[in-house]
Amino acid sequence: MHAYLDNSATTKVAPEVVEIMNKVFLEDYGNPSSLHKMGFEAEKYVNEAIDTFSKILKCNKKNIVFTSGGTESNNTAIIGTALFKESRGKHIITTEIEHPAVSEPVSFLEKRGWEIDRLSVNSEGLVDPEELKEKLRPDTVLVSIMHVNNEIGAVEPIEELGNIIKDKAPECFFHVDDIQGFGKLKMDIKRSNIDFLSASAHKIHGPKGVGLLFVSDRASHIPPMMMGGGQQSGMRSGTVNVPGIAGFAEAVKCLYENIDGSFDKIKDLRDFFTGELLKIPDTRINGGENVSPYIVSLSVKGVRSEVLLHALEDKGVYVSAGSACSSHKKHGSVTLKAIGFTDKEAEETVRFSFSCHTTKEELEYALECLNEIVPGLRRFKRR
Repeated sequence: MHAYLDNSATTKVAPEVVEIMNKVFLEDYGNPSSLHKMGFEAEKYVNEAIDTFSKILKCNKKNIVFTSGGTESNNTAIIGTALFKESRGKHIITTEIEHPAVSEPVSFLEKRGWEIDRLSVNSEGLVDPEELKEKLRPDTVLVSIMHVNNEIGAVEPIEELGNIIKDKAPECFFHVDDIQGFGKLKMDIKRSNIDFLSASAHKIHGPKGVGLLFVSDRASHIPPMMMGGGQQSGMRSGTVNVPGIAGFAEAVKCLYENIDGSFDKIKDLRDFFTGELLKIPDTRINGGENVSPYIVSLSVKGVRSEVLLHALEDKGVYVSAGSACSSHKKHGSVTLKAIGFTDKEAEETVRFSFSCHTTKEELEYALECLNEIVPGLRRFKRR
């Protein structure tokens, strides 16, 4: 048996997604910009996908821009806003726990003279809305805050934060990295006053290499990062990835048909799993009450995460030692550091992450392996 519990890194592509993508690859493979029947057939998939996403997000069709993934979506929102708004101000607010796809473009701007305020988080990984209120200024042009933290699952109070921005700095744009929340947790972009929302297909059983960026009407004049043939109303030039877009839309339709049921199922599984994990001596679940049920961060005292990860891998249990996108970097987890972990504590932390297809049998097998492995690794360390 094996247990794939690294779904925050990527997910298995759903069979329905593979089916529709194969049809596009093998039958309806025309360029959607071509003015003939094959082009029109390809364009239908894109238009149907736009309909799907606009209904889910409750926005206009023109607000949907397809990208190559979450990283491009985040970069477009951040760098595009900087180029569009720099004459009014050069101040950006973000947090200490953002994914590199946000923190790196922000740092890029900082090196070029932009002033960046990074909101702190408490021991549960949550920002303080009062700190945001204090940091907002007349020259703040963008606030970029993730919805769900990719390492510990903390769910930020996006609606409250969006309302603060609207009340205190109405001209400021609000960007939400929703890579770990989209398709799993509901989000009301209008009530939250969101101007940009980033999502990625491969986190929700869609293909890799495709994502989207919601762009509000008032933010629609940001300059594009990809220039060329003027596709997608000039917001993102280049021949669109029709198979990927069709697959992304199919994945989202499958998820949203039962989003509440999936959430409840995963919450029950998480409650079971965390309860059993805490029976292992000297373990700790990280994060508080306001967390996504799809992510479990576990610290195992006396066992390095990399050692535990590979010991589990040998038994067919796949987990992560942190964010897959930054795991190759030498520095430690910025999230764990921000919530007060020492370097040693951070090095003893692994992440389990679920999808709507995760089963109790997988979790039971993972627990069986942990109960077998952890005591042995601790004895080995003491020798």
